[in-house]
Amino acid sequence: MKLQPFILPLILAASLSAIYFLPRAGEVAQSAINMTLPANVGSWHLQSIPPTEKEISTLDKDTRFAKAICYCPRPGEYALDGKAIPDRADLSVVFSGYDLNNSIHRPERCMPAQGHNILASKNVTLRLTNGKTLTVRRLRSIQTLTNPSDRKQDRQFDSISYYFFVGHARLEHDHLQRTLSDISDRLVRGIDQRWAYVSISMWFGKMPWIETPVTEQEADEKLQRLLADFAEKQINWQQITN
Repeated sequence: MKLQPFILPLILAASLSAIYFLPRAGEVAQSAINMTLPANVGSWHLQSIPPTEKEISTLDKDTRFAKAICYCPRPGEYALDGKAIPDRADLSVVFSGYDLNNSIHRPERCMPAQGHNILASKNVTLRLTNGKTLTVRRLRSIQTLTNPSDRKQDRQFDSISYYFFVGHARLEHDHLQRTLSDISDRLVRGIDQRWAYVSISMWFGKMPWIETPVTEQEADEKLQRLLADFAEKQINWQQITN
């Protein structure tokens, strides 16, 4: 059926006018996470570190970072100077700017550039002592640290990483679901929701600075406890609705 010439302008005008029925964007809903890292989480001590130059230059200028190396003494293991030999975990919190595509993303996208060969992924649900549950994504990888002067000295470590996203009222472990939630908030509710991306990782196996090799199960248990304690302490659970 051939449309009359005057029908097309009417359809176009109706489509454009529908924009005015959407809520106006601009209301900013901040993430429920506290970006000020504590000195201690459970039995772990947190040593804050700055973001790398690559992180700063790659992501948008209004992106914020909170990073730390986490140390926890290993019972009965001491160095020659008498100091306790610690387990180590790396914690990173990235707070999004206005442009989410250039602020935060799923780590599967950037970890290969950090030397990670991701072997497996799955979802894990943690039960917190405050009665809440937290579902996170677990990644199993092998990380290669490159020695620029001599590739023969490259080192490889088995690694476990966990991550999740913290919005204003939602927690997500799936990047696509987080993106859909953000689009819905911006278009339907007129809310510019800021998200934070939390990741934590730890090497396991035989390492030169630790007497007893760390098993994969042991690394999992320590990371999950650290992540659960961190989430309880740093998230404003009164804002979370899902």
